[in-house]
Amino acid sequence: MVSFVDQVTLHLRAGKGGNGCVSVRREKFKPLAGPDGGNGGDGGQIVLVADPQTTTLLSYHHSPHRNGGNGGFGMGDHRSGAAGESLELPVPVGTVVKDPNGEVLVDLVEPGMRFIAAPGGQGGLGNAALATQKRKAPGFALLGTPGWTGDVVLELKTVADVALVGYPSAGKSSLIAAMSAARPKIADYPFTTLHPNLGVVQAGDSRYTVADVPGLIEGASEGRGLGLEFLRHVERCSVLVHVLDCATLDPGRDPISDLDIILAELEAYPVPEGQLPLLERPQLIALNKVDVPDAKELAEFVRGDLEERGYRVFEISTVAHTGLRELSFAIAELVDEHRASLEHEPAPQRVVLRPKATSEGDFYVRMDGGSYGNYYRIIGEKPERWVQQTDFQNDEAVGYLAERLDKLGIDNALFRAGAVPGATVIIGEGDGIVFDWDPSISSAAEVMVSPRGSDPRVDPNTRRTTSQRREQYKKTMDARTFERALEEERRLAREEDEAE
Repeated sequence: MVSFVDQVTLHLRAGKGGNGCVSVRREKFKPLAGPDGGNGGDGGQIVLVADPQTTTLLSYHHSPHRNGGNGGFGMGDHRSGAAGESLELPVPVGTVVKDPNGEVLVDLVEPGMRFIAAPGGQGGLGNAALATQKRKAPGFALLGTPGWTGDVVLELKTVADVALVGYPSAGKSSLIAAMSAARPKIADYPFTTLHPNLGVVQAGDSRYTVADVPGLIEGASEGRGLGLEFLRHVERCSVLVHVLDCATLDPGRDPISDLDIILAELEAYPVPEGQLPLLERPQLIALNKVDVPDAKELAEFVRGDLEERGYRVFEISTVAHTGLRELSFAIAELVDEHRASLEHEPAPQRVVLRPKATSEGDFYVRMDGGSYGNYYRIIGEKPERWVQQTDFQNDEAVGYLAERLDKLGIDNALFRAGAVPGATVIIGEGDGIVFDWDPSISSAAEVMVSPRGSDPRVDPNTRRTTSQRREQYKKTMDARTFERALEEERRLAREEDEAE
């Protein structure tokens, strides 16, 4: 049974925004007192929160699908819809959030840090908010936009000052239990530890955290054993303590060879850019199990070789608590030095997010197609969102969309791209929304004299629906494919005739 998970993929769906309301106020002696449709509520967002009380991602392993609440619809009498319920997901401190391509989105290294992983959809405006001096009684409202939908990858990297590394059954769990109040599972068989254990050690005035990293073996950096799964937990540690087993009965193993293998695996593991390589961090050697007579003799034999390499060596026994005080104070000294060095580093620059100015840089026009005809695709956050907010069953709403697109500069951009009236225009990637471009559908200065929900600038009898445009577009693409196939057959026939 899985008891510890440090990497999981979350499937998120933020809440959809509520639709705006179309309503007209009616009072005695005032049957049409003006628009009073309220706005729709925003959809609920999904927020990741660094929580010190959360130690594993196990709950997200079992339930990876998380949804935010939908926003409520607007109502008459200027009543706005309720905002969708936001969802807060507590994650352990030290969780790295990535997109499916592996790009880091945020590193939650401080308790209380918050990251909006899935923004909620925007609520639509009611007709009261859309009223202007020239559009006194809009017969339409904006629809709510869908919330963000996608996947994020959570990767837990333990936040600790010291990492205990070594072969399986070297005594790392026993050491952390002897030095702190942690009580990890301890047994005399390999891979007893299946997840990192954390313990807090008090050495004089210094207090630091120690992580018991599961046993490493040769080839761990390439995925062998459990090492690759847990080497990431060494990344954030400032001090490494090599726990070497001096009482092992395995043939061909000794403290020196064990150390060389572990060093090779640490060197092969790539740390993120900007971090100090693992082997360049302060390191100590703990020769464990010296309470065994043969182990004591072996520790004294290899101590000189290890000190010649530049390591500080401590002979310890987790059973008899021999040498643990000296080891804990030596670790505290290195941790204090590391913390003092961080105080002199400049504070990270604050990132200030400012709204982008409206310009043609908010979108771009791409011409697709070829010799059999061209169509124009508009890509941009604003036009795609505006299309999502438009009720295409309402002609007045379609005219309002045309005004917004014209003010954004899309008509000018289409002219520069070579489009002509009647050209096929698609807004968004994929199937998108297909239009017959008519640059005459613009100008907000016109006075609406048509029935509510209609627009004299749009002819409801001749304007094709989106499904009809998409069907015609697909038929055109099929015809072009068929024409290419016929052209290829004619070319092959000509080549055969010339060969004869």
